[in-house]
Amino acid sequence: MKKLVALAIAFCLSYGAFAQTDASFHGKKIDEKGAIPATELATKMGNKTTMPVKVEGTVESVCKMKGCWMKVNTGDGQTMRVMFKDYAFFVPKDIEGKTVVVEGVAETTTTSVAKLRHYAEDGGKSKEEIEKITEPEKAITFMADGVIVKK
Repeated sequence: MKKLVALAIAFCLSYGAFAQTDASFHGKKIDEKGAIPATELATKMGNKTTMPVKVEGTVESVCKMKGCWMKVNTGDGQTMRVMFKDYAFFVPKDIEGKTVVVEGVAETTTTSVAKLRHYAEDGGKSKEEIEKITEPEKAITFMADGVIVKK
């Protein structure tokens, strides 16, 4: 009986050690505690031009070249471009529709037409779609230190 109990305990411990996690971590290891929904970010920022924050949202698109940026849905048809501090890490290129938690600095920025066209090219947009970009874009962008991709 002791052997059976010891075997059951060993099995449970080994199962826990080898169980897959429900998330992947990129960059600085962060946790989800204190993350605000991406839909509330603009309101929380108010008149601030920059704000350190942790945000949770749904990935709308990812750089198809190497995962060097992603867009997170912020509601009302808007997105927030998330880039990675010092290009020190990237995210998987197949995470559209997944929930992420990002920690870093949100900033209100204006992105030039040239940069927007570059991002569109990296995102796999057609030449026609890229040529339609003719105005700079004022939006909230995010420089992430760490990312959690929930599975």
